[in-house]
Amino acid sequence: MALISPLSSSEQPMAIATIVAAFAADPVERWLWPEADAYEAGFPDFVTAFGGEAFEQGTAWRVEGESVAALWLAPGIEPAEEPIVDALTRTVATEKHDDLFSTLEQMADIHPSFPHWYLPWLAVAPALQGRGYGGQLLEHGLRTVDAAGLPAFLETPNPRTVGLYERHGFEVIGTAQAGNCPPITSMLREAASWVR
Repeated sequence: MALISPLSSSEQPMAIATIVAAFAADPVERWLWPEADAYEAGFPDFVTAFGGEAFEQGTAWRVEGESVAALWLAPGIEPAEEPIVDALTRTVATEKHDDLFSTLEQMADIHPSFPHWYLPWLAVAPALQGRGYGGQLLEHGLRTVDAAGLPAFLETPNPRTVGLYERHGFEVIGTAQAGNCPPITSMLREAASWVR
């Protein structure tokens, strides 16, 4: 079993780099930024806007000694909408904006309005994938979720990860997709029934 520890604000650049490396081949990210240099320039700001608050809230964790990170947002903490829109507007080709922002609107419509924990990022560096680190880090976060007696929610841009989340109790509740943007799957894990 891997040792899991909180990520401090000083470790944020390392965690963001892990997320950037882990998502480099995902369909949505590569549609947004097809060229490697554009991806590496544009995606980090998006990652930070979407989940950076986890560092301030103490809800970012890592597998010690490995490039594996999870950023959770507690109930009431939301991604930074204005920086998200700014990062995407600045770095994604203008001709993709209609499909992109329509997809984001659909995601917002699916996102739960009731109290829940939100997992914007779970990332395992490519060289470490398939070793169980992602599942262990996910289980760690879900123990916190279950202790609160609340559901958990996430979106995944990669169909290959749906099975991982299903094995941990998540169910598909919707898909966001517009035009040429690849689909993004929304998943919800109900509150643990034994925690009330």
